[in-house]
Amino acid sequence: HGTRVTEARGTRVTEARGTRVTGRWGRDSAAPLVPQSTVCEKIMELLGQNEVDHRQRKVVILSQDRFYKVLTADQKAKALKGQYNFDHPDAFDNDLMHMTLTHIVEGKTVEVPTYDFVTHSRLPETTVVYPADVVLFEGILVFYNQDIRDMFHLRLFVDTDSDVRLSRRVLRDMKRGRDLEQILTQYTTFVKPAFEEFCLPTKKYADVIIPRGVDNMVAINLIVQHIQDILNGDICKWQRGAVNGHGRTYKRPFPEQAESSSVLAPGKRSHLESSSRPH
Repeated sequence: HGTRVTEARGTRVTEARGTRVTGRWGRDSAAPLVPQSTVCEKIMELLGQNEVDHRQRKVVILSQDRFYKVLTADQKAKALKGQYNFDHPDAFDNDLMHMTLTHIVEGKTVEVPTYDFVTHSRLPETTVVYPADVVLFEGILVFYNQDIRDMFHLRLFVDTDSDVRLSRRVLRDMKRGRDLEQILTQYTTFVKPAFEEFCLPTKKYADVIIPRGVDNMVAINLIVQHIQDILNGDICKWQRGAVNGHGRTYKRPFPEQAESSSVLAPGKRSHLESSSRPH
């Protein structure tokens, strides 16, 4: 879901509008190009954002994979052996994720972690990001945590065949020199059970379900048109909220540009490409 955050490109910081954050969930637990990542990249391509300077892009992708927790020595040793479950909700730093998204929605500069998928470590380097008009937030469990889920204005569920997910994982991990037996063991021990227990139940929270992933150009073109309408100001801005505590949503306009209090400080804005699902 994109949160309309600001019209701050580079040093232009005066037109603070609100940022749209779009949640994108996919049924792939660890592919080199997960379905939701592939769909996000296709959306960027069709919007013409790949040809735009990174500091001028109106749409950016932010991946949940950047928010894996810092592992202990024992956890890292298990990870190197393929014995750590990166598909469990506890593998993610949800507090940092929520804080980062909150700052983006508020129009603040954020520093996003960089995660090394080979050493399973969070690197000291961070990526500085300024708000765009639309943020595509993708990952396998972006709908699991309610506080994070409620921040999204549009929730997309990318549904991909399990055989495709497995084949992508095998090809990717074998290129990384991993043993086929370890790959399959990790898939049957962690990936598939975690999908069934944690991922699949969140499908009910999706506003739009995209079968066949990036091959479904009809659905993707509809999403692209929706985002274009947002960027052009031709669509009413909706906001989620609970009604009487029952989790229902209501719709109301976002404040107009002049009414927004979100302002960004000048500086560079880095593009966040969607990451390859590592584990």
